[in-house]
Amino acid sequence: MINITNNDSRLTINEDAIFIADSHYNQQRNELVDILEQIINGSISTTQLFLMGDIFDFLCSEADYFVKINKKPIDMINQISQHMEVFYFEGNHDYNLQPLFPNVKVFKREHQPIEFSYTNNKIFLSHGDIYTDIGYDIYCSIIRNHFLLKFLNLLDFSNFITKKIESSLSKKIICKELSFFPHIIEKRISSYPKCNAIIEGHFHQNKYILSENINYFNLPSAFCSKSYARMSKSCNFLEEIGIYDKKAINK
Repeated sequence: MINITNNDSRLTINEDAIFIADSHYNQQRNELVDILEQIINGSISTTQLFLMGDIFDFLCSEADYFVKINKKPIDMINQISQHMEVFYFEGNHDYNLQPLFPNVKVFKREHQPIEFSYTNNKIFLSHGDIYTDIGYDIYCSIIRNHFLLKFLNLLDFSNFITKKIESSLSKKIICKELSFFPHIIEKRISSYPKCNAIIEGHFHQNKYILSENINYFNLPSAFCSKSYARMSKSCNFLEEIGIYDKKAINK
């Protein structure tokens, strides 16, 4: 297991870093696997992989059923982590992950945002479900409780609990534009420590906003936008890359 100081200022982002957010992988959504396959076979050239949360429609290390049905991308991420740095920012759909990814630097919600540097810029990264009200914080603590999750896993006869969760999540509409999003972000930016840029997922909006001299990037949802992001000096930090855009592969 890799131990890391939560606010380690030595953490840096490489220019070719890849960011995947909100792929919400399940049996009907294969965007995550398609990106990971391109990284493994060299079609996507990178030295760092950032998994920005809600990578799986649901995953926690205590739920045997979800670990089993997500085995393929779990194994692929572990394979990639043998050859390059992989950072995983836990989201509201995927948490308690470190036991599943021994060579990945996993950041829990309570430790986010995490400070990184890029070309002398201070950048804070998080999944995005932080700086919320106390009620949501309490809810997050309860649903992430290791002993509660282990107990529920013991009660999950014939996977009736987990299959009900799986069915409910598969019917949820997750791709929609938020007209009030800029107003939300202005408030969120003021909650972050002083920095040059903020990178988040969670909202599925695929937006860039400049506010208070801070560059705010809401990453594309891999499922909704069929794209991921790459760090690039020529594109104001981040550029969007289509998963199935052959012209974008291995630039």
